[in-house]
Amino acid sequence: MARVRLRAVSQVRCGDKGNTVNIALFAPSESLYRVFLREVTPERVKAHFRGWIEGEVIRYEVPNLLALNFVCREALGGGGAGSIRVDNLGKCFGTNLQRMEIEVEDEMLQEIGGVGNGDR
Repeated sequence: MARVRLRAVSQVRCGDKGNTVNIALFAPSESLYRVFLREVTPERVKAHFRGWIEGEVIRYEVPNLLALNFVCREALGGGGAGSIRVDNLGKCFGTNLQRMEIEVEDEMLQEIGGVGNGDR
């Protein structure tokens, strides 16, 4: 079992609307999608963004796209017009989520060609 950063085994797409951030996390294979289901829970996402997401984190599973969609409420300090944050756009949340570390079976990493040392 290896600990890797999500950036080594995923892609993301993000956006924001008002005070809500949407993060879609995509897996490269069905086996890694199952790992994401196990490892990337709403509780872990909220803990990862401690101090940034004040509301609930809802996870939607999209198995036909091998994706998880996270809706993070009260995440932008009031929203684009009301926040004093320098860069409060949702797209920054995707890059930040990819810093989260998860545990992945070694065989799965070999399936996708392994990961670099900087991603472990």
